[in-house]
Amino acid sequence: MKTPQIKFFSPEDNTEPVSKAAGKAKPKPSGYISDIGTLVFPKATLEEIGVEPETALFKVGTAEGKRKIKSLYLIPTDAQEEAFTFSKVGRGSGIPLAVILKRGGIDYKTAKHIFTVTIFNYSEGGIGYELAIETEAPKEPYTGKPRGRKPKLAEQGI
Repeated sequence: MKTPQIKFFSPEDNTEPVSKAAGKAKPKPSGYISDIGTLVFPKATLEEIGVEPETALFKVGTAEGKRKIKSLYLIPTDAQEEAFTFSKVGRGSGIPLAVILKRGGIDYKTAKHIFTVTIFNYSEGGIGYELAIETEAPKEPYTGKPRGRKPKLAEQGI
């Protein structure tokens, strides 16, 4: 009988390498659509993507040929006449787009929508921001131990 080729492992092979990125996964920058149809960007999100809300001008668009909006695209521009500007909303800043969102099939009055921001290369040296819109998941019901006073026996029907 021929002896097979065997690869032996060492104890170091059984440990996973520790990387800095695996220890703490950073969430993507995100925001939400308010109940009046404004894209709201928290201050931390604007800092993370490098946007100055006081001076930023954006062209807003969506995928061509689609009826329902699934993503919005923000492209920085210098043209004042075709640009959307930020306005102050609470602690953050926002872009009012009520009519566009309603026409695009996003019912922001009845359901809360959130978006995640992804940076992409738009054209030669230019960058753009993709806002992937999704409905916020409902909060999980509380299944832990009930808190507070215990109900009296008379109220329990015993």
